[in-house]
Formats: sequence, C-alpha cells, structure tokens
Amino acid sequence: MERYWKRNLHILWLGLFISHIAYTLSVPFFPIFLKNDLGIQNRLEMWSGISISISFLISGLCAPFWGSLADKFGKKPMLIRSGIGLALAHFANYFVYDLFTFILVRIFQGLMAGFGPASIALVGTNTPVKHVGYALGVISTSTAAGGIIGPLVGGVLSHWMGLRVCFVASGLITLISALIVLVGVKEVHKRLDEARISVFKDLKHAARNTKLMGIFGLTLLVSTSVMIMEPLLTLYVVQIGGSVDKATLSSGIVFSAVGVATVIMGPRWGIIGGRIGYEKVLFIGLIGGGIGNLLQLGVHHLIGFGILRFSYGLFFAAVFPALNALIVKYTEADFRGRAVSLNQSSSQFGIVVGPLLGGFMGGWLGIQFVFLLTGVTLLGAAWKRKVGYAKHTDQKLLG
Repeated sequence: MERYWKRNLHILWLGLFISHIAYTLSVPFFPIFLKNDLGIQNRLEMWSGISISISFLISGLCAPFWGSLADKFGKKPMLIRSGIGLALAHFANYFVYDLFTFILVRIFQGLMAGFGPASIALVGTNTPVKHVGYALGVISTSTAAGGIIGPLVGGVLSHWMGLRVCFVASGLITLISALIVLVGVKEVHKRLDEARISVFKDLKHAARNTKLMGIFGLTLLVSTSVMIMEPLLTLYVVQIGGSVDKATLSSGIVFSAVGVATVIMGPRWGIIGGRIGYEKVLFIGLIGGGIGNLLQLGVHHLIGFGILRFSYGLFFAAVFPALNALIVKYTEADFRGRAVSLNQSSSQFGIVVGPLLGGFMGGWLGIQFVFLLTGVTLLGAAWKRKVGYAKHTDQKLLG
C-alpha cells in the first residue's frame, strides 16, 4: 500500500477525469437533444428530468451489489467492467431516434455505472490512513476537472456537428479511461473466500452505525441539491439572455464554472479538513452552498450568473471530500468498500430525485423557486449538522 498509493491516486485521477469528460460531453444538453433530435415539444422539463434520473436510479439499486463484488474480487475489475459497459452505452445513444429507445439505453447505462464509486473505494482502501483525507480531496477534483472540459467540448461539438457526434466521442473517451486503469492501477487486495455478504446484511450492519447513517442521509440531500438544476440550467441560460442558437455553448461555460472552482479548492479543503476536522469543513461547505443558491435568485445576467456559480463552487467543493473522509473515519477497514458503495447508493438516489424535482418544479413553479428551495434546504442541513455535532461533543466531554 505504501508503495503504490501515490501511483494509483494519479492514475485513478486521470481515469476519472477522462470518464467524466465523456459523461459531461452530452448529459447537460439532454433537453436540447430531446427537443431537436427526438422531437419532444411538450413537457420537455419533465422528460429531461426522467431521462437523467432513470440511469441513476438503476445505478443506485445496483451499487451495493457491485460494491460487494468489489470487496470480494477487488475494485480494479469493477472499474474495467464499468468503463467498457459505459462506453457501449454511449455508442448506443448514437443510434437512438425515439424516446422509448433512449430511455432503454439510459437504463443500460445505469446497470453499467460504478466507475466513480470503485475509484473512490480503491483510493480509500489502498491509501495509508494518514493520507486518506488528502487523497480523497485530490480524487474529488478529477470529476470537477472533467466537468470543466466536458461541457465546453460538448458545447462546441454539438454546436458544430450535433449531439450524436458527442455520443461517439464519449464512447471512445470512456474506453481510454478503462484502458488506463487496466494498464496502470496496482491494487493491494485481500481476497475474501467466504460467501458474498448480502446487501440487506450490509444495510443492517450500517444501520447500527448512527454516524454513518447520518452521512448517508446528508449525501442524499446534497446530491439532490446538486442535480436539481441539471435538466433546467441550459433552459435557464436562455431565459437570462443566452442565445438560443448557442445554448449548448453558453450553458457549457456555466456548467464549467463550478468545476473550475472545485479543482481550485477541492485538494485544499481536504488538507484543511485534516487540520481542523472534516465536520467543520462540511459545515462551511453547506453554508456556502446554501448562500450561493440564494444569491442566484437576484442575478439575471449571464456573466454575473457564471461568476456567482464559480463562487458557489469554491465553498461547495468542501462537501464531498468531507463526506468521503467521514465515511472512512466512521467505518472499520473491512467494511469501507461496502460503506462507500452504500453511500454511493444514497448519492445515486439523490441524483434520481434531483432532476425529477427540478424538472417538475421548474416547469410548474419556475426555476427561481428551485434556487430558493435548494438554498434554504442546505442552510437547514448545515444548522442541523452543527447542532448535532455540538451535542455529541458536549456528551463526549461529560462522559
């Protein structure tokens, strides 16, 4: 472990970076693909939310199963399995010409998902404990960096050549990420010879750990808040002054702003968390995310909106590294892989709920109401976490 953890961290960072470029080449622009290529005119927000959510619903249901296999056979085989499967799903989208087939392909993509969770689990279990916070902070920047490049490249490609070209590019890029893992990652894994532990037993085991269950619940909430704007942001960019003809390019730039902020601050929050505690870093991130969402209510200019999204990202970059580090802190070593997978299920369900809520509420009540709801919810979560942590600290001191 001491020998390979830095090498694995660098290679997995690159693999996740590339795979997330592939993902964000096309997914942020689903509303435009549904409207222009598949002919969906009515209830566009709703179908955009459903098409994004369905894949994550399936992925969330499957995550504990893949995590259990990862604990038995290793995380690296799960990475390769996911990379190849996701590449096939991206290629399949090129041949889609109706809504029903598109939904089927999205379901298949959910079945094949798991590249990110397996990468995080491998880093968490193959990194010395004293370096885990730093490593998880660094790995968190990979998807953020990919989220910078992907929307920009996807916006340009789709503007010039159409979104179907983006699907082909996504498939090729995902295959490259799988190849990088196959060749470069060296996993230190102790094979478990006993029968695979059931998902229900994993849940029962986790339920006895109240701190871990609290992290799962917060991950669900945070993931929902992140994804609630996914089916709406491209449409909102047009509303506040973006050109309809250049909607993918303009929204790609806005999507990238948060990624840039996360790359800048993600590793730093990991280091800060190691110094002052991950609970405090988590609180800061939630406060920043809540205030950032509320401030977006008053911005109606494209450039100002992009700047505010960047500022919001600087603080919200603290949240996921802190959550991942707290999972490692609150679980024993032989359960961490499954704990990460269960947490990923929470995240996936949040990603399912987020686009659905955003799609329905954005079309019904307006996009600005979504900003208001998200901001208030994150501030409420920060307050509850702060009160609970203070109470636990007082009990510990009294004990």
